[in-house]
Amino acid sequence: MKKLILLSRLICQMGWRAFLFRVSYEVKKRSGWLQRTFPTNVPFTAFTTLEGWQGQPVHFFFPSREALVHIKKDSVLDENTLESLSVENELIDTGHVPFFNASFQYLGKDYNWLTHPETKYQYSPIQHWSTIRELDPKIGDIKFVWEKSRFAYLYPVIRYDFHTQIDRAAFVFHEIEDWIEKNPLNCGPNYVCSQETSLRILNWTFALHYYKNSPELTEDRFQTILHSIYWQAQHVAANIDFSRIAVRNNHAITECLGLYLVGLLYPFFPESAEWRKNGKQWLTEEGLYQIYEDGSYLQFSMNYHRVTMQLFTWAFILAERNGDRFEDKLYDRVYKSLNLLYQHQDTVTGHLPNYGANDGALFFRLNSCTYRDYRPQLNALYYFFHQKPLYVNGIWEEDIFWYGLQGQRKQTFFFPAFTKDQSFASPLALDKNSGRQTGFYVLRDPDKFASVRCGNHPDRPSQADNLHIDIWYKGINLMRDAGSYKYNTEPGLLKYFMGTASHNTIQLGDLDQMLKGGRFIWYYWSQAAGATLTDQEDRIVFEGKVHVYQQVHSKIFHHRKIVQYKNEPRWEIEDTLLLPEEIKQKNLPVYQRWHLHPDFETQGWKIVCEGKNGNSIVLQTKDGWYSSFYGVKEPVTEWYYENKEGYFKTTILYIKS
Repeated sequence: MKKLILLSRLICQMGWRAFLFRVSYEVKKRSGWLQRTFPTNVPFTAFTTLEGWQGQPVHFFFPSREALVHIKKDSVLDENTLESLSVENELIDTGHVPFFNASFQYLGKDYNWLTHPETKYQYSPIQHWSTIRELDPKIGDIKFVWEKSRFAYLYPVIRYDFHTQIDRAAFVFHEIEDWIEKNPLNCGPNYVCSQETSLRILNWTFALHYYKNSPELTEDRFQTILHSIYWQAQHVAANIDFSRIAVRNNHAITECLGLYLVGLLYPFFPESAEWRKNGKQWLTEEGLYQIYEDGSYLQFSMNYHRVTMQLFTWAFILAERNGDRFEDKLYDRVYKSLNLLYQHQDTVTGHLPNYGANDGALFFRLNSCTYRDYRPQLNALYYFFHQKPLYVNGIWEEDIFWYGLQGQRKQTFFFPAFTKDQSFASPLALDKNSGRQTGFYVLRDPDKFASVRCGNHPDRPSQADNLHIDIWYKGINLMRDAGSYKYNTEPGLLKYFMGTASHNTIQLGDLDQMLKGGRFIWYYWSQAAGATLTDQEDRIVFEGKVHVYQQVHSKIFHHRKIVQYKNEPRWEIEDTLLLPEEIKQKNLPVYQRWHLHPDFETQGWKIVCEGKNGNSIVLQTKDGWYSSFYGVKEPVTEWYYENKEGYFKTTILYIKS
């Protein structure tokens, strides 16, 4: 009976269309239908010549390497970052490829593209992609195998080529040809994910245009690459319903963009007109579905939100360059989305909260800023809309040059200007008529801000983190999200990083706010029950209430009140876990959990906590984890308070030395 209840909830959450599609898709995989649909041997076809492609009336961000001389290198790259770029290229040459924009994994100069860098498991180069297991713990997280095959590491190579005038064309084309040779069509792990295939096409396209006139781009080499691009695009087109129906997240947006741009930039393929038309239509549909009316993003993740903004930056610029245009409604929705990210940004570092699932994705590395710095990507998209930068005089401006935006716009989109002197809050969807919105709130004044989400889940959540609070002061993330670590690891770590324990909120026993299912599935989604944000004379006050732990009882609520004082570095957080009497009688412990910056105490900060009667609650500590980058975790000490009454009044304040 319990399994039937969970299955019915899963169907309700997914919808019948997506559920039935997943069932039929699994049948097709297991029956061998997908193996017959995706061929491994195809005839070679020459769609055009190198000269014919070079003469196509198609416009990229820039015509070629030679046309980029207008970039003012001094304004986007200082001596220190140029030296860092040089070192990175030396490492890449010897097989030290950056993984998830965090650390370097030694793969070796002759890496075969098929070996897992952690477990050393080697995938078969002749096994059809549809028969490959993705979640075998003995094999390891397949994302580690996909990472280099995405070819994002070509951007620091190309940037180094441009900024130093040291020709890297031979290296770039050798890497692409080596991948094609060692990854036969539709075989091996690198064809499992159509998003990875789409990104590979886009990144190869960038390299092709940069080296368009290079002697290294021979006719034979061009034909080899073009043949591979065509059949990889065929793979995406044939499999795109999986992301559009069963997944519906940034995967779908990436794949729709891939089809649209292949159709736009390679008009000589037989299906190009169809891909361009369908890709544009589907990209619009996905954008308007996945970006909610308040500008928030359905994956409830700051990094995946940025990923989506990068993808639409490519879509909008290249469409305009080639005389195309999307619906006004889509431009407006993306602009609101850009605004939401900007309002959550720390003004000192450019960082945003490490909120939600974060797999280290940063598809197009067109600058020397750190991975957590969102300024380059927001700056480029803002420039598209306003023909002026959001941030100036820094290395975050380099994206603007690579996109060919400076001085190129003929049309300006008029939208309201951003503000940083007001608190930002998205309206909360409390009824079916108020639209799809997720309830992000920011309490901001000049030196500090707090962000909190009191939200509904119109779409599947990835982490049990409702009413989590992030606190920032003068560029320091005092109270932080523990991160994601990995999507395929041991059960205990998955529960920790995806669950409630790794967030700054209230936890009932060792339970999560929702009931965890398989992989990315949650049951009994937490939902908002009300929220207000008021700006008073000396403080900003947030109050929110969420419906949680429904797997335990249908009437458990968490109420949180946050007071941020404007004239001093001080916050008061009042938490109440409202429990029915029958749950109280079970005498479950209730915890208020805090994940602090490691220098919290040494920098002069203090926390005090009281119960309902003003009695002091004793601070306790335990071992925990923090993951600032995907695949990397570090041991930390967590702070927490325990009170079976379910009430905590906590003050976070700065004690002057």
